Amino acid sequence: MRLAGKVAIVAGATRGAGRGVAEALGEAGMTVICTGRGSRLAPTAAREGQSPFVLTGRPETIEETAERVTQRGGVGVAVVCDHDDPASVEALAAKIQEEHGGLDLVVNSLWGGDQYVAWGQPFSEQPWASVDALISGLKPHLLTAQRLLPLLAARAGGLITLTDGSGLEYRGNVMYDLVKTTLCRLMFGLHEESRGAGSWTLAVTPGFLRSEAMLEHFGVTELTWRDAADPNFAFSESPLFVGRCIAALAADGQVGARSGGTWSSWELARQYDVLDADGRRPDWGAHAATLEIGSEQAASHARFIAGFERARLGDPPRGDGGEAA
Repeated sequence: MRLAGKVAIVAGATRGAGRGVAEALGEAGMTVICTGRGSRLAPTAAREGQSPFVLTGRPETIEETAERVTQRGGVGVAVVCDHDDPASVEALAAKIQEEHGGLDLVVNSLWGGDQYVAWGQPFSEQPWASVDALISGLKPHLLTAQRLLPLLAARAGGLITLTDGSGLEYRGNVMYDLVKTTLCRLMFGLHEESRGAGSWTLAVTPGFLRSEAMLEHFGVTELTWRDAADPNFAFSESPLFVGRCIAALAADGQVGARSGGTWSSWELARQYDVLDADGRRPDWGAHAATLEIGSEQAASHARFIAGFERARLGDPPRGDGGEAA
């Protein structure tokens, strides 16, 4: 399917993966409606002393993203939208219906939870405000999907949600794990509900992403990122990389066969011959497999699957040693 001239929304296009996806869809010639709350029209809050992962006051805007889309050959349109507010999302849907008659693609990159994740802290010790903020982060995904899916149906379009991780391994923090795996399950559930209806839904995970916040965290820029102290950052990818993977995926006439699944940037890049902006093809999955965390993730994934398989087959529960409990 050619993407040129077709219409997409990238929700959460202000920065990070969302911005990269919007730019890549612009390269493909799409009209890209860039939505979010970070706007030149909004007052700028002071950021002195703030963590790079606190979104309040960050300088990126949807208008800048829209301009980048246009510079890459597409048509970028910036629309301020609070995806946590039903009235705002409904107004967005009405605007799209009136101006474009429907949608061909929705990419949901809504996420502002990094500032609330207490890595290394037991769940029982985490502030309830942080727990509540993270679980509330699912609401914009649900609301956006519910209101925009009808605009995709008539054109057999697709909904893609950005997540973190393509397996069922534990993601290192109870709430982070709950949110990110729920997004994968949401795409599967929507696929199961709408099989045969023409539209498709799936999740995509980037690897180690060189977002604006992550670059700031390491004290580097997109030009100097190789100077970051973390050796694993050498295997990172730009936001444009996962964007190009999503553009290639959306252009595949057989994309419906992938519906319901969760796919990684590195496997999509191999399958669609996608390169990053610097001509590299980063493969975070291959690198992670060489690390201790990769082995633990594989074992965690296997433990989760085994628990479900035993329940399905009626096997008795087993301890770590394999003996019947």
